[in-house]
Amino acid sequence: MNDNQFKFTNAVVGVPLFFVLFLWFIYWMEIRFGFDFDRNGIYPRTFSGLQGVVFSPFIHSDLNHLYNNSMPLLVLLAALQFFYAKQSYAVIGYGILFSGILTWLIGRSNYHIGASGLIYVLVAFIFFKGILTRYYRLVALSLAVIIIYGGMLWYVFPKVDDTISWEGHLAGLISGFVLSFVYKTPEYKKPVKYDWEQPDYDSTDDKFMQRFDENGNFVNSPVVEEEEAGLMSGYFTSNVAVDYEIVVNKKNESKPES
Repeated sequence: MNDNQFKFTNAVVGVPLFFVLFLWFIYWMEIRFGFDFDRNGIYPRTFSGLQGVVFSPFIHSDLNHLYNNSMPLLVLLAALQFFYAKQSYAVIGYGILFSGILTWLIGRSNYHIGASGLIYVLVAFIFFKGILTRYYRLVALSLAVIIIYGGMLWYVFPKVDDTISWEGHLAGLISGFVLSFVYKTPEYKKPVKYDWEQPDYDSTDDKFMQRFDENGNFVNSPVVEEEEAGLMSGYFTSNVAVDYEIVVNKKNESKPES
């Protein structure tokens, strides 16, 4: 695991900027040409309301609604693209799809519009994914996200504000949570250095671990002692007779000092 996985590319700026500009373009078209896109939102449990699963994140009721969604999207999409570049497009696409379908299933009989569901997908994914990786930089990102956007959690409950789609928020939160488990990040996995870190490690085959009993007390394992005794005897014994002869060179003998 290393920090080389974090690479700044044009997509880190381009993806969130393009997405947000597209939202503003849709809103400009609605104002400029007098369209009413609200009816293209999610209308729960109706066949025509299914179109909102795809279209609703791009539709906003007024300028304030659009502005409040634009700023978090810029920040969260940039963070997603920088730290989770390999998973970013799938998280955005499936996040919109799954949160929309869940909203269609549980929502009130009204039109649900806005990109807030996607925002909750991103917050949930970044937070839970960072905790699951246990990589210190991603954990720090998770904490930063929850500090900045933690107050949004209240808006997944009913009766907090009847003018917002708490169902869409809850659907986005659930979808982001599920996606954090679905999409793995092996690039952030800690490399295995020792045998005991292997998933198929068996301590009964480890010579060192055989020196300890089930209570952690040091013991002399008979199996280990027999193997060591066999190695020692095989190393120091031989069937060949060896004769040693000591030769003294008189030239190298020490002389008394005069």
